[in-house]
Amino acid sequence: MSKQNILVWFRNDLRSQDCETLYRAAQIAQQTGAQILPCYCFDLAQFGQTSFGFAKTGAFRAKFLIESVANLREGLRSQNSDLIVRIGDPAEILPELCEQLAVGAIYYHAEVTTEEKTLERKLSSICKQQNINFTSFWGSTLIHPDDLPFAIAKLPELFTHFRKQVEANLAIRPPFPAPKNLPALPKTIDIGEIPTLAQLNLQSPEFCDRTITQFIGGETAGLERVNYYLWQSDRLQVYKQTRNGMLHTDDSSKFSPWLALGCISPRSIYAQVKQYESDRLANDSTYWLIFELLWRDYFRFVAAKHGDKLFYRTGLRGMNIPWKQDWQRFELWRLGKTGFPLVDANMRELAATGFMSNRGRQNVASFLAKNLGIDWRMGAEWFESLLIDYDPCSNWGNWNYTAGIGNDARGFRFFNINKQAQDYDPLGEYVKHWLPELAPIPTSKVHQPWKLLPIEQKRFQIQLGVTYPHPVVDLFASAKSNEAIYNANE
Repeated sequence: MSKQNILVWFRNDLRSQDCETLYRAAQIAQQTGAQILPCYCFDLAQFGQTSFGFAKTGAFRAKFLIESVANLREGLRSQNSDLIVRIGDPAEILPELCEQLAVGAIYYHAEVTTEEKTLERKLSSICKQQNINFTSFWGSTLIHPDDLPFAIAKLPELFTHFRKQVEANLAIRPPFPAPKNLPALPKTIDIGEIPTLAQLNLQSPEFCDRTITQFIGGETAGLERVNYYLWQSDRLQVYKQTRNGMLHTDDSSKFSPWLALGCISPRSIYAQVKQYESDRLANDSTYWLIFELLWRDYFRFVAAKHGDKLFYRTGLRGMNIPWKQDWQRFELWRLGKTGFPLVDANMRELAATGFMSNRGRQNVASFLAKNLGIDWRMGAEWFESLLIDYDPCSNWGNWNYTAGIGNDARGFRFFNINKQAQDYDPLGEYVKHWLPELAPIPTSKVHQPWKLLPIEQKRFQIQLGVTYPHPVVDLFASAKSNEAIYNANE
């Protein structure tokens, strides 16, 4: 084989539609007869531990990833190709494959955060020594960075300023079509097996019978969800009104798990939303879904601009707040035993399913940082371990923001859990679903069980401190105390 073959290195872009690396490789192959060698490497560095000792990629995330890789392989096979799968360090495995398979170029989608960029630099150096073209493409955001009205270094520090500038002249590139027929892989190639959870030293997550939404990884399931949410159920037209709901599957789009691994692209979603607006209707809800995609873009561009600061204890603002690493209270938060039903219900849902609504995330993050005063990075790493829709930019960007140390922070603002519960779970359906011990309590009292009189506790079969915990802190006193600390270090 002449050294002209192209290795398409899949990362967080597990799709064939709107996949520029695959599309460009297919163009070259058609012109030159080069082989296209799609490859995914399970990087064992992503299956170690976080700095606070959590599994870096927990069982829920890993299961969704395995399903997504398997679906990518099925899709490539339907296009006459296949997916080479390896387990180990990509910086060692990819150069070896290139040598074995006469590869002259590696195509990949670039990332923006520390670990991913470090790996890219390492591979770039090795490829240069081996005379291999290491060619990057951009495919993770709605807006291509070249189409921004400013350089990344000049990115506005406030989302509102970013949004207004990009919306003034919104330029969204059309999605790349999926290649219809790829060249077959040589039969001599060992394509490799997709690992099981056990091979990644993880146990299969137990199914919880309270789970309402089940997510299956892969492009097929992601496209089916988009088609269902927009066209079959017609839920897009009420998205803005229902998106803060926490209990039901169709309260929000639930696209985020597939977006996180690139099983679907934001440009593909945008194209379908615009088609929906043309065919059915355009309203605040259709706009708001695009608005949320812009927030996702913003966090990725913030990470590209600020680099490692996103992960610093002092955050993007460089604030030296004396966060506590109180493991006893952190465990109460993690296990959903704080005594605040809205917090506890969300944390138990996360532990049981690997998912939590955006509304829930804001509340539990605010509670950890602003009421418990605990190091926000502990929460960010716990989310990293469990969330099936984890991506470093959105996760760490949101935690910076909620902890009040992000670039778009507005001083010390905490979520009033009591008001949030009344606003977003007025009938108590969500907390009763995930906290069955509270189910007998009337709606008017379920969000503040600590106010129950002894006779009411007996009537509703609850014993505070036994069947359900007392509040771990006073909501307003704790916020006031932590606000004073915050202001002293601002």
